[in-house]
Amino acid sequence: MATKKRKQVSFDAMVKFFMRYYNIPTKKDIDKLMNKMDHLEKLIKASTAPGKSRRVAGGRTARGKTSSKTSATTASDMALEVIKRFKKGVGFAEIQVRTGFEDKKLRNVIFRLHKIGKIVRKSRGVYIAS
Repeated sequence: MATKKRKQVSFDAMVKFFMRYYNIPTKKDIDKLMNKMDHLEKLIKASTAPGKSRRVAGGRTARGKTSSKTSATTASDMALEVIKRFKKGVGFAEIQVRTGFEDKKLRNVIFRLHKIGKIVRKSRGVYIAS
């Protein structure tokens, strides 16, 4: 039996195959990314030009100063204020009635306040400001 001669595979073709197979970026890919980054940087610089102040969430401007138009309080601040009013502790249901938050949101707020040490759990469902 005669053996068939196989076609020689070029080194460049092998390199190209491995680069695609292992998702290795090419120079062309990196150049595209650099162009996109340059474009984004220009947009950011244009939007934060001196003399302009954009409003962002929380009543703050793009420069980080609080706007005098709104006095935004966070959900954590609202829940903490309710808890501070009760010296002997307040239950979950009472906090929910006073803040108007849904169960899930209030549970997350209380968890966060406890984690950072602003409130203490007196017993199950009862909280005291620390």
